[in-house]
Amino acid sequence: MSSSDSGILSAVWDALIQFLASGLTGAAWWQVLIVALVFTHITIASVTIYLHRHSAHRSLDLHPIASHFFRFWLWMTTGMVTKEWTAIHRKHHAKCEHEGDPHSPHIFGIKKVFYEGAELYRAEAKNAETMERYGHNTPNDWIEKHVYTGRSRLGVSLMLIINVSLFGVLGLSVWALQMAWIPITAAGIINGIGHWWGYRNFEAADGSTNVSPWGILIGGEELHNNHHTYPTSAKLSVKPYEFDIGWMYITMLKSVGLASVKKVPPKMAYGAVRPVADEKTLEAIIANRYEVMAGYAREMRAACKHELEALKQRRGDATVLQAARRWLHRDDEKVPASVKPQLAQVRAEHPVLDKMVTMREELRALWSSTNSTREQLAVDLQAWCRRAEESGIAALRDFSIRLRSAHA
Repeated sequence: MSSSDSGILSAVWDALIQFLASGLTGAAWWQVLIVALVFTHITIASVTIYLHRHSAHRSLDLHPIASHFFRFWLWMTTGMVTKEWTAIHRKHHAKCEHEGDPHSPHIFGIKKVFYEGAELYRAEAKNAETMERYGHNTPNDWIEKHVYTGRSRLGVSLMLIINVSLFGVLGLSVWALQMAWIPITAAGIINGIGHWWGYRNFEAADGSTNVSPWGILIGGEELHNNHHTYPTSAKLSVKPYEFDIGWMYITMLKSVGLASVKKVPPKMAYGAVRPVADEKTLEAIIANRYEVMAGYAREMRAACKHELEALKQRRGDATVLQAARRWLHRDDEKVPASVKPQLAQVRAEHPVLDKMVTMREELRALWSSTNSTREQLAVDLQAWCRRAEESGIAALRDFSIRLRSAHA
């Protein structure tokens, strides 16, 4: 080999080593880390805005430019197919925490959903019945048929090539993080922890919880109890202290004409107190029943606190009431069997709390009844308010008066 050939080979080898070391960008490790976090956050935003709120629940419409970007990005970074994700999520809501739920920790156990959520997803994606029944109104155009569907490996392979080209060997780590991000955050944390641990603003029919009041890392999906309460809402935050970064992005897209919001959580409106509750009051209560019951729960906790203070002043034993207070405002089916004897004892020893639990169930009957006419339900509401205000219980009286000021 001539000296010139040797020099060329050496130069090529040095260039290859340099490329593998830093890629086309020459970025430092900390710069690569920032880019990796940005990439994963775009993926999370794509899942929550496009797959979840737009495709599965139709809570907003997206301009074709936005929807095509999200589809392409998700194909490269996750390999997910819109129809599969949408169908599986819709089935989750239809069967939530009952037989048939594709990924409930109450069915499969928290460990399996947390650690093997992606496997549960892939198994359900092979269920033709699920795809047929729940996968309607999803993309069926040429690019979906001939590029995205059935070619997931091509998409993630393209992402691998891009990462290595940009960052060299470090690009492998960026790609590995991208591939693990959705299985950990969506399949593990939201599908698992979001039905197992956290706080609840509303007594939704399932066991969904808000993992965090600040929905940033997982695009707002941390507010999972809010979502299961109002599944067709494009906004997942409902309390003043909650933040949904996905909603922030949606408002930005809306401002430039790339999104239009169809629905947000209902909000109870209040005005002058009516002499008696009427059909308009009834309409407002039924439309905002979750918010009504959340307000009632606050009054329950206030009454319980008052009973505790009175008990301590009498130097009585507050052990049972202390243990039961976190469950008194919860629906009966959400109360552990081991706690129910304590609740029964508390209700027997504290007539105020017993009365409030009883009247809570009577109030719930207003929207649970299927046999009563609208007129009869309005009469029942008037009777409920009268009993509440004549009960001698301040929390009940104040709650009833506030109800009489509600309107749709």
